[in-house]
Amino acid sequence: MRTRTIRPVIAAALAAGALTGALVATPAQAAEYSSALKIAGVQYDAPGRDSNSCTTGNTKAEYVTIKNFSRTATVNLKGYVVKDAVGNSHTFRVNHYLQPGDSVRLRGGHGTESDADNVAYRQNCNFIWNNDRDTIKLIKPGGAYADTHAYTKSANDRDGNGFITFHG
Repeated sequence: MRTRTIRPVIAAALAAGALTGALVATPAQAAEYSSALKIAGVQYDAPGRDSNSCTTGNTKAEYVTIKNFSRTATVNLKGYVVKDAVGNSHTFRVNHYLQPGDSVRLRGGHGTESDADNVAYRQNCNFIWNNDRDTIKLIKPGGAYADTHAYTKSANDRDGNGFITFHG
């Protein structure tokens, strides 16, 4: 009689362990981080023919949008890092405050960062986002992830316009 009681308990424990393992594996694939700042969208394929010329190119038309989803907290972007899959990165080096619900577009090319216009520039005319697939990482000043998204053109850009929205 004891073995009958123990077997269902062991089977239930094994099933729970397997389920727990499955639940632990899922967040790593679709990571959701507890941060007010999120990647709201990316124009990964700038309109027109790609040209990274600083004078006549279209790298300014490639951008990532970072949004403050907090309802109450203002967040300073200084020290945050935006990085792609192979390590190309941009670090926000000056104070740039995002009020609740506010966003900033981090563009390629050269320009003047502006809190009022919600724009920042990478000060680099090379494209950062791949046109077929890439991973966008938003990293907090201490090194923890604030948000990350992998995309592929075929799976995530249904209308083919080179723009993908994240977080609604």
